[in-house]
Amino acid sequence: MRATIAAAVLAVSTVLAAAVPASAQPLPPVQLPPPPTGPLVQSGMLVCKVAPSIGFVIGSMREAACEFRDNAAQPYVVLSRYKGTISRFGIDLGVLAADTLAWAVFAPTARPNPSDIAGSYIGVSADAAWTIGAGANVLLGGSSNQIALQTVSVEGMVGADVAAGIADLTLVLLPN
Repeated sequence: MRATIAAAVLAVSTVLAAAVPASAQPLPPVQLPPPPTGPLVQSGMLVCKVAPSIGFVIGSMREAACEFRDNAAQPYVVLSRYKGTISRFGIDLGVLAADTLAWAVFAPTARPNPSDIAGSYIGVSADAAWTIGAGANVLLGGSSNQIALQTVSVEGMVGADVAAGIADLTLVLLPN
């Protein structure tokens, strides 16, 4: 997983370096959380239905309705629900339709407390679309920075968009 995160950081850095003019002011450094310590196990899936978005050159924000599900394919069990906000800082130009994002959730235990998954995540993100497209992101965080979210498969998108940068996901636990 650390190799995946390093590769994603390198890819986003390369895209951003090529896209930013030399005369542009550098962005302040972003403090990424330290990677989780100890072994992590896949404890379920986080699936978010995300609202449409319009990129504003230096970022975007999208609302999301998320479910933390067990690892079963069908029928799956919803373990907890969250209200989410996904923000991206960096290059983000275009318009995207509503879509669904899915991450494998890696935690120190197979059954994390729903409140452990709530919190803020930060990581790298990149995508491109012209009618249809794809993207990927890797995020670290949660209530105690011990949860890792890894894109399950390349996310599918509909719209016209190019984006690369730092992604931030905030999850608020909803009552049952």
